[in-house]
This record gives sequence, C-alpha cells and structure tokens, in this order.
Amino acid sequence: MPDNEAIRAKRLAALMSVGTALVLVSLKIILSIWTGSLGVLSEALHSGLDLIAAIITCLSIRVSDKPADADHPYGHAKFESFSAFVETGLLLLTAVYIIVEAFLRLIHGMTHGGMSAVRPSLFAVALLGVMLVLDLIRARKLTSVALKYPSEALEADALHFSTDVWSTSVVLAGMAAVWIGQRFGVPWLAYVDPLAALAVAGVIIWVGSRLGRRTLDALVDVAPLELQARVKEAVSHVEGVLSTERVRMRRAGNRYFVDVTISLPRTASLEQAHATSTAVEQRIGNIVPADVMVHMEPRAGTNEPFFETIRGIAQRRGLAIHELSAHHYGRSLVVDLHLEVDEHSSLRQAHRIATGLEDEIQQLAKGDVRINIHIEPRGDRIGDAEEMRELGYAVQEYINSLLNDFHELRDCHEVHVRRAEHKIVVSGHCAMDGDLAITQVHDATAALEDRVKEKFPQIFRVTIHPEPVEEI
Repeated sequence: MPDNEAIRAKRLAALMSVGTALVLVSLKIILSIWTGSLGVLSEALHSGLDLIAAIITCLSIRVSDKPADADHPYGHAKFESFSAFVETGLLLLTAVYIIVEAFLRLIHGMTHGGMSAVRPSLFAVALLGVMLVLDLIRARKLTSVALKYPSEALEADALHFSTDVWSTSVVLAGMAAVWIGQRFGVPWLAYVDPLAALAVAGVIIWVGSRLGRRTLDALVDVAPLELQARVKEAVSHVEGVLSTERVRMRRAGNRYFVDVTISLPRTASLEQAHATSTAVEQRIGNIVPADVMVHMEPRAGTNEPFFETIRGIAQRRGLAIHELSAHHYGRSLVVDLHLEVDEHSSLRQAHRIATGLEDEIQQLAKGDVRINIHIEPRGDRIGDAEEMRELGYAVQEYINSLLNDFHELRDCHEVHVRRAEHKIVVSGHCAMDGDLAITQVHDATAALEDRVKEKFPQIFRVTIHPEPVEEI
C-alpha cells in the first residue's frame, strides 16, 4: 500500500484516539463528581493524561512521517519514541497520585472524604460499562493500525489505552461492590473503592515500566541482542563473506539503521565486492526493515592458495602481475611471474620494486621457494585508433604478399589490431580453397601466424580465421 495511504491511516487512528479520549475524560469527570468515587476519580485523571498522550501521539506522527532532510539525515522517526517516553512519564505521575489518595482514604477514612462519601448507583455502573466498551474499541483499533502500518507511537498509544480496559474493569468492580455494600449493609465493601484505585495504579505502573523500558532503549539506541546475533549469523552465510567482524544497530521508529563490517578475500575485484555488499544489504532487509551501511575489510582466507596470496601481495602494493606459474625443482618450489612497471622506470627503480615484492612473498611462503620475476614495461601509452589501423593495413598487405609462398592462401582481409592486457593482438580472415583438408589448413595458418610475428615483433598474438574462398 502506498506510503501516503499509510500516513492517512495512522493520522486518522491518532485523531480517533484523541476524540475518544476527550469523550471518556468528560464522562469520567462528571461521574466522579456525581458518585464521589476515588476509583472513578483516578480513572478520570488517568483518562485526562490519556487525552494529553493522544494529542502528543497525534502531533508526533505528523512530524515523524516527514522525510529525511539536511538537519535530520536519519529522518524524524525518533519523535515517536520521544512521544512514547512522555506518555510513560504521564502514566507514572497518574499512578503516584492515585496511590497517595487511596492510602489517605484507607488510613483516615471519613476524615479524608470518607467511605460513605461514595454514592454508587446502577446508572453509574452502566455508564462505566459503556466507557469500558469505548476503551476496548479504541485499544483494538489502535493495535490494528499499529501492526498494519508499523508505528512506535501508535503502538505505545495502543499499549497505553489497553490499560484503560483493565483499570475501568477494576473501577467498575469497585463501584459495584460499594453499591452492594450500601444496599445490603456490608460496610467493609466500601474499602473496595480505594483498593480498586490501588489496583488501577498497579496496572499503570506495570504497563508504564514496560513502555518506559522500550522507549528509553529506542532513545539511547539499544539494539536487541537477539536481533544483532541473527543479523550477524545471516550475513556470515552470504556468499563471498569470510566473516562478519561487527554489527551495530540503532532504531528510529519502525526502521533500523545497520552498520556491518565484513571481511572479503583480498583478491576480490571491486565488482565482486560490490555484489557481495548488495547481497548483504538484501539479506539484512529480509530480516528487518533497515537502512544498511556495509564496510568491507580485505582478508586472507583460511587455506588461501599460494597463487592467491601472491596476487594479494601484488594488489596491495599496486603492482600488475601476470603469467604466474610454479613448478618443483628438486626440493624447491620455483615461482615465475611477469611484473609490469612504468615504462619510464630505470632498471634500478624497477629492480627495487621487484625485490620488495619478492621479499614479501618469501616471508609468507612455506618451505623453500624461489622467485623469478620477469620485469617488463607496463605500456601505459596505448596507441591511438589511427596507429592500430595503420598496423592492421601493414599486416594485411604483408600476408597478401605471401601468396607465392603459401599456395593454399587466396586472400587476406578484415585484419583487426587491438590491445588486450597491454599486449597487441591481431585477428584476420584468410580465404583458402574449400576442398583443402583441415590439417593442411591448420598447418598453413600456424605458419602464417609465425611469419607475421617474426615480421612484427611488437605483436603478441595472431589469430587467423580460415574460410572457403567460394563463400566470401
């Protein structure tokens, strides 16, 4: 469902809560004056604070739904947590007042309002029943909206007002007990009213402590340990992740901000690292609504192949290597590799670079390892397109000049020259008699390739595609 519909639904639920709270507090004030019941008075005070809390919730939802901006890069959802925290304070203040008044009536009796001051009636009992139904409808509606459109403020409001159902039930029972006591001459039942008020206070303190703990945790960025452990376990099983180093979480409203540090193979490319980071974000998003930041650390994997270790060392040093190979010579392992250096480097400079690379490989090698490094220019200056075309024309002209030397050859065309991994490679098409045996064609193309490389030593590889002359 679109976000604007969710916003409208939450705001409508908050306004409904304000309207219901206003009706209830009015009815309870009238009823407390009429009956003189401390239980009803405590409920009126409770509902009065409910009204204030509902207004705060309504305002906080309007603010928290605003998108992130320059002053609030993490959004405005913390306003919901603040709203819930204020509601907790109001609940506890209500409970303290009720407890004080209840004990004064229990201790001083008639001198503090008196038990006989309570004037119960069936109408008062019935009116409390109506209030109980209103409380029940309001609590269920708020809970439904809070679950459908995750909102910390509405959830706190729903939890807050669900206490009204229990407290109103207790006050209703106390009012009924006092009415029965006065009607049938059982004076000790008059104590049920202040005791009912104490029961209401107990419910308020219990719910308030739970709500206060949750909202305080949200305000000081306490993340559930179980959730952190679940996220860490899930990230550790993402393909490409060696280990999960750290997970940090903070909550704002119904959304989490997650910072996770993972270790990746140090030879992973930037594209591989980005793909792994995306997979981690998706895996966390499947667990909890979250804005995820992934930090990656290069690490050597367990039982890392020796060639990967060498590539990792070269990569960390910013060196380009290729043609990596190894073979055993007696009891020694001989490693050969090609190292590319700046073409403007002197031999002394290039040799120092090669020696540094060799020394580090030797330090990490197990057993007797000998390193042979072939130094070659990196070839940063790549010829322009015109230079490549001119070389292609020269190669094509040269091959066509060999028609007398290769009787199989009829024509050479479509010669292309390009650079691959800083090497010049050539490809071209050669037309030949379609009735020739494939072995004869293979021998002819191999010989042509060798002749071209002899003529143009700057060319690293030549690939000739043979085709029947009649199909050109």
